Amino acid sequence: MAKGLLFMAFDFSTAHADEFHDWYDKEHVPERLRVPGFLNAERWIDDTNTTIHVATYDLDTVGVLQSPAYCAVGGENQSVWTKRVTAMCGRIMRFEGEQLVPGDAVAAAGAGALLVASMTPDPDSEAEFNDWYDNEHLPGLLTVPGVLSGRRYRATDTESERRYLSLYHLRDVGVSRSDAWAAATNTPWTERMRPRLRDLLVLRMNRYERKV
Repeated sequence: MAKGLLFMAFDFSTAHADEFHDWYDKEHVPERLRVPGFLNAERWIDDTNTTIHVATYDLDTVGVLQSPAYCAVGGENQSVWTKRVTAMCGRIMRFEGEQLVPGDAVAAAGAGALLVASMTPDPDSEAEFNDWYDNEHLPGLLTVPGVLSGRRYRATDTESERRYLSLYHLRDVGVSRSDAWAAATNTPWTERMRPRLRDLLVLRMNRYERKV
């Protein structure tokens, strides 16, 4: 069965940075990891704007987000601390999705960076979009030196801001600025698809490391 994903991106520039990180490390991540079906949690900080934060959670299936255990800590049942901190932050994107390719992979070990790409194709281009992504775009990026894994997802939450999301675990963020990456992302087919993509979001993230 396909793995699921919970993805959250915040701008926490209007929050207290120390409290934001304490909340994530000491309450929010441990609380999620106690929910059966949550497989891991990773935190990331934007390469150029250190107040942009991403958290990713691999799930046994996306149905975990409808389980009683998750509902007990999510939505209206969020903790007081969660409601306080998130009210001070700007939400960039929340995404719940099912893994399309390869289908059953989890986060690659040893990655120092993450590239996030999310978008919604024009409705009349969605079939070609999936053909392009599965048969050229993703395979091409997986050949770039330093790319450890690539996974793509389709939203299962009707409230998601975008329909598709891809995650690339990288050796370091420089991989996504390499000549090999540029060659893989500037093919004729890619150039033809770009005008058909709406709400494109690309984030280059470094792995979060807690300061002592």
